[in-house]
Amino acid sequence: MKIAIAGYGMEGQESYRYWAEQGYAITIVDQNAVPSKPLPEGVQTLLGEGVFGLLQDFDLVIRTAGLNPNKIKTNGKIWSATNEFFAKCPAPIIGVTGSKGKGTTCSLITSILRASGKTVHLVGNIGIPALEVLPSIQSTDIVVYELSSFQLWDLERSPQVAVIVHMEPDHLDVHADMNEYITAKANIRRHQSVGDICFYAPDNTYDQQIIDMPPLFEVNDLQLREWRWRAFQYGVRNTRDESIAMAYLDKDVFCMQRPGQAVVSTVHTNVMQIPGKFNQLNACAAISAALQFGVDDTAIQEGLSTFTGLPHRLKFVKDVNGVSYYDDSIATTPGSSMAAIRAFAQPKVVILGGSSKGAQFDKLASAVHAGNVKCVIAIGDEATAIERALRIHQVLTFNLGSQVSMTEVVTVAASRADAGDVVILSPACASFGMFKNYADRGDQFIAAVNAL
Repeated sequence: MKIAIAGYGMEGQESYRYWAEQGYAITIVDQNAVPSKPLPEGVQTLLGEGVFGLLQDFDLVIRTAGLNPNKIKTNGKIWSATNEFFAKCPAPIIGVTGSKGKGTTCSLITSILRASGKTVHLVGNIGIPALEVLPSIQSTDIVVYELSSFQLWDLERSPQVAVIVHMEPDHLDVHADMNEYITAKANIRRHQSVGDICFYAPDNTYDQQIIDMPPLFEVNDLQLREWRWRAFQYGVRNTRDESIAMAYLDKDVFCMQRPGQAVVSTVHTNVMQIPGKFNQLNACAAISAALQFGVDDTAIQEGLSTFTGLPHRLKFVKDVNGVSYYDDSIATTPGSSMAAIRAFAQPKVVILGGSSKGAQFDKLASAVHAGNVKCVIAIGDEATAIERALRIHQVLTFNLGSQVSMTEVVTVAASRADAGDVVILSPACASFGMFKNYADRGDQFIAAVNAL
């Protein structure tokens, strides 16, 4: 069998290792003349612009996640590392997707399950190639898989437990439109069997659109009703089907309802080490998923209290002269930045801007206006668009453009902040142009804060 690895980055590198070890003839295909990862010695290659349209002679084309399957022209089967993992994984899979909060939710699920003594593998978009850990997974283990729209684009199976966290417009620089983005995300749910379960965010129009889509397999009317019945909003009390274990918020406590238990158990939200009401909702999603595997309240409390947050996700950096600095560089959508602003009651200086992902900033500007924000530092290609949106609300904005260092950005932010204020890097945009990626942007912010 002739196999093409289409796109040779981190995932392509792992895909090459996985299929090459099985003795197949491999050709690495990449639209860059020099791929981002070093090529294996002696491997066959097909490199350069337009090569993804020249794969007719291959039996199997393994696409990297960010490559639109519609750009691949082949007579063979288009496949992916994600599809391969779902086809071969012996353990149950909890899949998590959404536009905001999926990495945190995956990590909270993992923390709770590990606190209960279970062996858990956290893989996927969070940075750990799934095929790398596949050989070590046992049937008694649990897999938590963070799934992006790119990984879900052509997924042929859905996880037994699906979680859809907050959805909003994103990746519209890659997807043709919002409909394509939502349709890709929906594959986390649409291949689920009648006995599987899905949790989705409350009061989110896009999440609801996914839930309303029909399954991608044939069902009779009774099966369709049962399949639709197995989708529940996390974070709000479920009165529809009390045989389902799940979590909801009641003021300052997480409430856990379990089948056959008249008394609802609770854990106080103050056990969490990460700020924001949105993270409390992420925790409800995580608890709901973990409850499907029989965790008790002790494991839930321990799992929530020991998780201190992921890098660049509204992470506390340092207190300087009474000003608290937070790195939220992962916030590449307006909704993510809005959530960060709402996480703090204190006066705020917010750093916004970067490269475009096709988003609009009107709602973000309204949230800034209502969010006790003293001023905004606007940077990157989208600085002027952000400044224009904020002008309607007369928000003080410093447009620093793209030709500025992070040290200069932090210096300006520090000059506008007083003791008791919060400075947040929460860009609402991609990082490219000024930085290598969101991690580089966050690392430079941390270094600049530490140098104050």
